[in-house]
Amino acid sequence: MDIARQANMAAAFLARHHTPPILLLPNVWDAMSARLFVAAGFDAVATTSGGVAWALGYPDGEHTPWTEVVAATARIVRSAQVPVTADIEAGYGATPAEVSEHVREIIQAGVLGINLEDGLHGPIRTIDDATARLGAARDAARKEGVPIVLNARCDIFHFQHGEESTRLAATVERCKAYRAAGADCVYPFGLRDPVTIAAFVKAVGGPVNITGRPGMPDAAALERIGVARITIASAPALVTMSGIQKIASELQATGGFEVLTASFRHPDAQKLFQTKG
Repeated sequence: MDIARQANMAAAFLARHHTPPILLLPNVWDAMSARLFVAAGFDAVATTSGGVAWALGYPDGEHTPWTEVVAATARIVRSAQVPVTADIEAGYGATPAEVSEHVREIIQAGVLGINLEDGLHGPIRTIDDATARLGAARDAARKEGVPIVLNARCDIFHFQHGEESTRLAATVERCKAYRAAGADCVYPFGLRDPVTIAAFVKAVGGPVNITGRPGMPDAAALERIGVARITIASAPALVTMSGIQKIASELQATGGFEVLTASFRHPDAQKLFQTKG
């Protein structure tokens, strides 16, 4: 993608975090899932680290070789042909310098934004460490000339870190520091209670990303309490895997083929991939 065009698209994507309507982003993991969501009317998508990893044959948690993540992301960008923001977990690097290099490479894959988290299936990083990595990501974007939307994920609620009574204050403190370090949007992963979400949005004073889960208020309700962006993480990939698991179980158990009945047919799939270049 031409850098000037990518930069303009990134600026427009950032603007969508500051004005209604709420930005609802489905999470995709390959060209097929991207095309299906775009065909349904979504004009921007996010990747899911779990879905990408599983599709490539690895467990989630930065176990996938980085070069494969970049290549898979580039295929999603090419196929979707709408803004794509990439979940790169904790940056696939032990140091801010390594994170910076990986951000540069994923920008070159054509993305307009990234997620960067402060915990990776284990202890949460110190605020100083996390902000250094966010700063390195922002510097890499400046050097590439693409103002990507940097979405800083905080995992305090996800890991139930510390005492329950202090989690909101600790998450607010971190996310304010993350915004000061260059984050455009903050993402309190694992926060689901509407009252607490509303308090968090008010305290942070900037764009907030919430994960949509069954049992939570819908997008319109979250917009009313000030949420700017919703993603749905690995849920679509897991729903798809559940469907395949059901097919596998019934086929193995019965040997019958009724389980293969589908409303989406081969011509539909062909048309899906012929609608864009």
